[in-house]
Amino acid sequence: MPFAELGEVRLFYTDDGPPAAAGVPLLLVHGLGADSHDWVPHLPRLTAGHRVIAPDLRGHGYSSAPEAGYRPRELAADLVRLLDRLEVPRVTAFGHSLGALVVSALAVEHPGRVRALVCVDPGYGQPPDVAAAFPAMIEGLRADPYGTALANDAWCYTAASPPWLREWHRRKILGTAPHALAEGFAGMFSGDDQFGVRPAADAYLARRACPVLSCWSHARAESADWERGLFKHPASRALVWPGGGHRLHAERPAEFLHVATAWLAELDRLDTLDKEMPA
Repeated sequence: MPFAELGEVRLFYTDDGPPAAAGVPLLLVHGLGADSHDWVPHLPRLTAGHRVIAPDLRGHGYSSAPEAGYRPRELAADLVRLLDRLEVPRVTAFGHSLGALVVSALAVEHPGRVRALVCVDPGYGQPPDVAAAFPAMIEGLRADPYGTALANDAWCYTAASPPWLREWHRRKILGTAPHALAEGFAGMFSGDDQFGVRPAADAYLARRACPVLSCWSHARAESADWERGLFKHPASRALVWPGGGHRLHAERPAEFLHVATAWLAELDRLDTLDKEMPA
């Protein structure tokens, strides 16, 4: 079944790959105003050698849209329930934008469930000068969710971004529950438990003990330097993609897959070396 009934929410997901795939399954988590179709360009290659689970977050895509539950920790709790249903004890989690906050919450709150993270232009780590505009953005999203979200989407692209990508995500935003747009954004950047804005982001993300690969857009290059100071695992990396837009994994899918899979292969090699080391 491509739907999981998880109490108050019904999640759509796909679960693909070789039945006896070795290694830790992959969990792919999209961003705000998007859905799991974001990962379609990557699925053929990833599912050739891995079990790959790609859900729609609550309020997005084909999943149901309860009135509440859109803060990153709550969205991560939905994914824990989904993984429990699928009897998946541990994953390597990919997350884009809001999805990077969700998988980071998964790694902090449920560390035994996460082997590693791949974070794509994460929504976290916003500096205070940028975050100063967020209260007005939250008000705008609550008053005019689609107009505000579409206007905000303009920053996500560069001159090299293909027109089809802009149109694809315009339609995705229009297909997202309006309260999910408003409360998902508010959950990232407001409230006592937010960790999208510095310095709260520093304290929370420093609790991620697993390896992290983060890929930052050209517009947020400064954030890569900031995040390197938070990493705990020696295999963690923060990379900047020159010319890359917010959806860099969709703009340059082959390059993104090359970087991500090479890094995961390096983790496999390090794990093998650790096991071969004498006690």
